[in-house]
Amino acid sequence: MASLSLTSITPQPTTGFSLKNNNNYSNPTTKFLPKKRHVVLTLATPSPQTSSSTTSEQPEIELEFLGPKPGSDGSYPVDKATAISGQKLLRNIMLDNNIELYAAYGKVMNCGGFGNCGTCIVEIVDGKDLLNERTKDELRYLKKKPESWRLACRTIVGNKENSGKVVVQRLPQWKSEKEIHE
Repeated sequence: MASLSLTSITPQPTTGFSLKNNNNYSNPTTKFLPKKRHVVLTLATPSPQTSSSTTSEQPEIELEFLGPKPGSDGSYPVDKATAISGQKLLRNIMLDNNIELYAAYGKVMNCGGFGNCGTCIVEIVDGKDLLNERTKDELRYLKKKPESWRLACRTIVGNKENSGKVVVQRLPQWKSEKEIHE
């Protein structure tokens, strides 16, 4: 572990008045006086053995993404991905793995993951307990939708301690009303 001590000088403004002829006050003038600040910085780097063992011990979440519409045989196409628990949003996992998230409108009009549009809706079929609770943005956009529907941009996969499997239905709004309420 290394330690480094630094001293920085930060200009601090002070306001004063200057006198002109006949003791009349002029506009305020600003002067900058340096102020010393001491900063201590401690650096530590993990040994290579520590970092590799930490990485292998992190719990993983397996994800299965069901396609929006069944194929000709009646089964939904499935895409798979894995993520380290608690480190990524569902939206980022899907985009990183080239898994379709948006319908045509959402591809053009999405907010980029800021929770402002509601175009990244997914349905959590299984593994809801491995995700964070619904956020305020989700409560606003999904108030008339089933509890299993989430915004991918607001859904954190895992909590850094849990592992398991999450099954996600992509584009649940494409399902018929009968399928939604079953």
